[in-house]
Amino acid sequence: QPIIGYSLLIPHHHTLSGVYPAAVPPPDSHFTPSPDAYSGLLSFLAQRGCHGELLLGTTGEGPSFSAAERIKIFQAASQARHGLTGFRLLAGTGTPSLDETIAITRFAFDLGFDGVVVLPPYYFRKVSDDGLFEWFSQVLRRAVPSGGALLAYHIPPITGIGFSHDLLARLLETFPGRFVGVKDSSNDPQNARLLGERFGKDLLVLNGNDRLFSTALQAQASGCITAVANLRSPDLRQVWDSFQAGTPTQAAQARLDAVRTVLERYQPFPPIIKSLLAQEHGLPYWFVRPPLLPVPNHTLNAVLAELSAALQPL
Repeated sequence: QPIIGYSLLIPHHHTLSGVYPAAVPPPDSHFTPSPDAYSGLLSFLAQRGCHGELLLGTTGEGPSFSAAERIKIFQAASQARHGLTGFRLLAGTGTPSLDETIAITRFAFDLGFDGVVVLPPYYFRKVSDDGLFEWFSQVLRRAVPSGGALLAYHIPPITGIGFSHDLLARLLETFPGRFVGVKDSSNDPQNARLLGERFGKDLLVLNGNDRLFSTALQAQASGCITAVANLRSPDLRQVWDSFQAGTPTQAAQARLDAVRTVLERYQPFPPIIKSLLAQEHGLPYWFVRPPLLPVPNHTLNAVLAELSAALQPL
């Protein structure tokens, strides 16, 4: 892939602002993480304008990997980052187990990761804000060092439980400098707007839906972490750069809207994104872990045809 001349310097008040893919994991047929594969993936993403990547989020199949496997993946990615100056690594470390989440989170920071994105303990869906505050307080006190950054992962369509704005405010006030923000994957434009109205730039908001990226930036979001960024990060970077320059672009956002609309018909995302990375960008085909299954050739061909048609008028 040609190298695109992006600067990884981020013209924004928070060092974690910017464009991040919810990166797909590149294990082999035995689901073994490979530093060489991660090196190729990280270089590909950096050359296409990403400020960093999130490992083992939803698109990264995080809940499908054990704690020991996550640690091996973090080690492989950490080794692969050498030489990519300024490229940031975020780790998905949330599990329903408090002690396991603390151990994985601590290990990510020990490896030099720039931040963690933590799901709520998603098995108990009726817990109170007080219960969630206590759970996250223990993670923050026991696993996040001074200078470390924890973001809440707000994705109620998947977890069945989310973060109220009052809870975010409480965590932000109690743990300044360590609790820094939220990955907002609610897919709700009103939530994006209300986050901006209440917190402004005091809360680092990374939006999780490509269609809402421009809307979220207008509501004072600090960037994005999306599945489609694996494939369309140049468009996301164009939206980001043009917004920073005060000249928002509609063309790049329209392309993101079109691609997201097509891909949402072929969820879950990991199998189709891995197939498209191999087909369109020459990356190796990386396996998915059950219960996910590979994409059949006829489905991949249908997606390619739909994407071509959706982008043709744009």
